[in-house]
Amino acid sequence: MKRFAPVLTAILSLMFVLAVATAPASAAKGNEMSGTWKCIAHGGSQGDTPFTLYLQQNGSTVTGSVSSSLGDAPITSASFKQNVLQIEIDGDGNSYQLKAKYSQGALSGDWSNTEGEKGNWTGKKESGESH
Repeated sequence: MKRFAPVLTAILSLMFVLAVATAPASAAKGNEMSGTWKCIAHGGSQGDTPFTLYLQQNGSTVTGSVSSSLGDAPITSASFKQNVLQIEIDGDGNSYQLKAKYSQGALSGDWSNTEGEKGNWTGKKESGESH
């Protein structure tokens, strides 16, 4: 039995190392934004507007696109620093700025556009994706 303990310890250690090494990349610190985010904007002339953010994070730089009933558009610029996501989207002659705090796997913040509209918005990563 004494010979079995070191072997068991070695096997368990190897299993732990493999589990950490094969964890999804989005679960890694510094990649919290990567994934599909289901969001809703409040306060605009269109009323509550659901939208989806498709984000890819590389350090503090974020790229991707947005999709909503108003259409689809690439993200013009975005960053994620100190748990704050900032996004700018240009589309249909209107520019949108979104800013949100990331906390406990969710986004919550404000938005505005060049037409003077503003409101707030929230987002959650699609289920099944790591935070």
